[in-house]
Order: sequence, then C-alpha cells, then structure tokens
Amino acid sequence: MPGLRLFRSLRHRNYRLYFLGQLVSLHGTWMQNLAQAWLVYRLTESSFMLGLVGFLSLAPVLLFGLLGGAVADHLPRRRLFVWAQALAALQALALGMLTLAGTIEVGHILLLATLLGLVHAIEIPARHALVAELVPRQDLPNAVALNSATFNLARSLGPVTAGWLVGLVGEGWVFVINAASFLFVIAALLRTDLADDRPAGLRRGGVLDGLRLAWRTDALRRPLLLVGAVALFANPYLVLMPVFAREVFGGAAEQLGLLVGAAGLGALLGALRLARREGTDGLEGMIGLAGLSLGAALLLFSRTPVLVLALPVLALVGFSLTSLVAATNTFLQLHAPDALRGRVMSLFSVIFIGLSPLGNLLAGSIAEGLGVRLTAAVLGLVVLAAAIGFRRAMRARP
Repeated sequence: MPGLRLFRSLRHRNYRLYFLGQLVSLHGTWMQNLAQAWLVYRLTESSFMLGLVGFLSLAPVLLFGLLGGAVADHLPRRRLFVWAQALAALQALALGMLTLAGTIEVGHILLLATLLGLVHAIEIPARHALVAELVPRQDLPNAVALNSATFNLARSLGPVTAGWLVGLVGEGWVFVINAASFLFVIAALLRTDLADDRPAGLRRGGVLDGLRLAWRTDALRRPLLLVGAVALFANPYLVLMPVFAREVFGGAAEQLGLLVGAAGLGALLGALRLARREGTDGLEGMIGLAGLSLGAALLLFSRTPVLVLALPVLALVGFSLTSLVAATNTFLQLHAPDALRGRVMSLFSVIFIGLSPLGNLLAGSIAEGLGVRLTAAVLGLVVLAAAIGFRRAMRARP
C-alpha cells in the first residue's frame, strides 16, 4: 500500500523513537530561527546584521565540520548526539533568559549564535551518520527522506507558530519553548537500544579521508559541487525574508512566518515525494532537475509583486531545494563505505551547511547596496548556471 511504503522506516523501533523526538525538537528549532531573525532585525533594521548572525551560527561547521565527521566515526554517535542536543538546549535557554530580562543586545546574539555553530559542527555529521544505524540498509533511502520530511514539516509549521507567538508574548518565550523541546529528542534517544561502542573497523583513518574519497570519485564530486553552489547562492534567500516581509510586502512577524512557512511546506512535499520512491535509480537526474527549478523559482520570486503570489513561488523554492539536497544526501549515504560514512557526511555538511554562512554574509552585503529583489534575482541566475553545468557533466561522463 502507498501509505505503508511511505512510512516503512517507522517499523523499526529505534528509528521511530528518533523520528518522534525530532518531530518535536525541530519545531522548536525553527520557531527559534524565526524569532531570532525578527529580534535581530527589530534591534538593528539591518540586512547585513541578519547575514552576520546567519554567518556566525554556521561558520564553525565550515571550520570544524570535517573534524566532527572524524569524531562521529570514532566515538558513539548516539552519545555525541545526545550531548550536542543538551548543549543546544542550554544555548536556547540563555537566549530566552536574556531576552525576557530585557538585557539582550546584538552582541549577545552574535556570541550565542557562534556557540551554537560549534555544537552543530559535531552534531550534524553525527546525526546524518546515526540514521544509518537506526534502519537496515534497504530502508535507508526512506529513512533519509522521512528525516528530511520531519525537518521541513517543522520548517513549515514552526515559523507560522513563532510569528504568532512573537506578536503575542515576544521572542523570549519562543526561545524558552525551544530549550524545552530538546528534552523530547534526548529522552527518545536514551530509550533506543543502540550500543554505545563503535565497531573496531570504524576506528581508523584520518580527518581528510572522506575528502579524498569524494574528490577521486566522479559520482560523488559532481553532486557535492552543485550542493556547494546551492549553499552559497540559494540557501541565503531565507536570510532576506525579514526584509521582504517588511519592506517589500509591508508586513511584520506574522507575514515573515507565512513566507518561511510557505517555503517549508514546499520542502515538506519534496521530502515526501522522495520518501515514496522504492529504488534509487534516477537520483542524479532528480538532482539536476531540482537545481534548474530552484534557480527559476528564485528568479520568479524576485519579481513577484504581492504576498499572495509570493507564497506559492516560495513553496516551489522549498520543494526544489529539498528535492536536491535530500536526493544528494541519499546518494552519498548509499555510496559511502561504512568506515567513512561519518566523514563523507561531514563533507556534505561542511559544503551545504558550512558554506551557507558565507552565502548569508554575501547576500546580506549585496542587498544593502542593490536591494533584496535584485539580490534574489542574482542568486537565482547563479543557481541556474550551476545546475546546467551539472547536467552537462552528467551527460558527458563515459
């Protein structure tokens, strides 16, 4: 049955516990993302500061992500993930207490964003590699897709909820709610029956082994290069959403929530579409087509005049972006050797997440001079060019 095929990974108890914990925790994370963006823009009214906060929250992944992947291949992934979630909860609680006390300053936000980025450098490769331990290999593509669906369901609903709560009780309580949400995923992971030791075969090699493997393997290198272009020139569109909400569409936090939520809804649909796939054939073609539609959608959004028309276009942006990233994630998970999976996935994280802060900073700076509409158009054009190059390279291979 189609419904059973869509959720087949949930038959496995360990993955089911992880899935349910993430479902709660990720909603809190996306609520905090929106509340923090609105708080920064309220305090500074600067698109550059939005880009700087985004840069600092993810830059440590670029600097230390490969090290995080090596750690995930040498130490128990579940234990690493639990400790990382606990540290992220403390960061959210500190942000909430400062905001509720009325003493929050932009400097506090910059420091706490950097600390959270350091946590992400360890947590992200551990999380990607952990999924492969929760399900049998034949269900791994479905598990990766459902993981992406969970992320994007939260991305769709979390900002809408946060936009309403910010208007009702302010940003501080949103941060406190996020801190509490981490308890659910920690409790879920502690109930799994995974062993907290690593097989001896995974305790070998160095930090750069995943990089060497990907560079020498054409099938891995091509999608990773496209993901790099997406990280630099597509991901930053979210940083510009507070400016679009206020200056282009004349709204406030509620409208910002609708914009981010629309992109999240499209992303959720893209992840569910991938979860329904039975096999792995055609993943490369899906990656290339998703890149083309992503670039075209960003171009169209840059010229959309009113909010009601912008929402479906942003849904297409989210659909295309998630289709590309989730398909690449699945492709890499299937082609990475077990002993190097953490390091290969850390390379994916460094490229997709670690390069995003550079894109955030670049987009924020360009928007200061050219405006957000023209900036979004430039981003779309670059992504289109990268997708065309990927498809040509794929067709030219022997």
